Amino acid sequence: MLGSLVVYLGLVLLGAKAAGWVVRKVRGGVARPGAPLGTVGAALTIVGFALPAPEFRVAALVSHLDSIAPAWQFNERHQRTVAAPPEVVYRAATQVRADEIFLFRALTWIRRGGRDLQPGVLNPGVEDPLLDVAVRGGFVRVVDAPPRELVFGSAVVMPRGQARPRTPAEYRAEQIPGTVMATMNFLIVAHGTGSRIATETRVHANDPATRRRFAVYWRLIYPGSALIRRNWLAAIERRAVATLAAEGARP
Repeated sequence: MLGSLVVYLGLVLLGAKAAGWVVRKVRGGVARPGAPLGTVGAALTIVGFALPAPEFRVAALVSHLDSIAPAWQFNERHQRTVAAPPEVVYRAATQVRADEIFLFRALTWIRRGGRDLQPGVLNPGVEDPLLDVAVRGGFVRVVDAPPRELVFGSAVVMPRGQARPRTPAEYRAEQIPGTVMATMNFLIVAHGTGSRIATETRVHANDPATRRRFAVYWRLIYPGSALIRRNWLAAIERRAVATLAAEGARP
């Protein structure tokens, strides 16, 4: 997260420098001496992309995610309290569609550069549950343990010519150098009269050069990725609460 903050601070300064230049041009003025925003912005952006990405490892196995992805260099975690029991929240997590997640389609359109890709998590459509679309698009449903945890994963970078894992066993196997594995879970636990749902994404690059290259990508997309996951949890909450109300209203 620190790397992403530094990168975006640098980009903001570069944007401010560019905006000031445009305003002066429109007004017919000339450049004035002052703080070198462009230089500072460019330096911060470069430093943010180049910051090292240390490896972290779980201290104890608490979840299925811990056993599948015990080490990572990049991660994010978000959680939300829901006024519904775990089994209802779990069901909602498996049924939420992309069109229920605020800004999901807009952000994934930006992520794919506006390209019309094959159906998958970056081009999910509006009819099927998002997790089902993800599996058809190359993700692996590694663990399905209702009503507590779902774990999905994908090899987001693979060496040329290497096939992506398609089964839980292949996903858990040791990968050849040059591979980046992204593993995501939904973990649901009882909380008071309702539940707490958390989602965590862990990304592991298994050689230094691949890690450095992926760091540039991760630090650029992190803000949008974090927003998607928070909105995803909100969509799960809305569906779970609506489901509970509908079930309670039945005679």
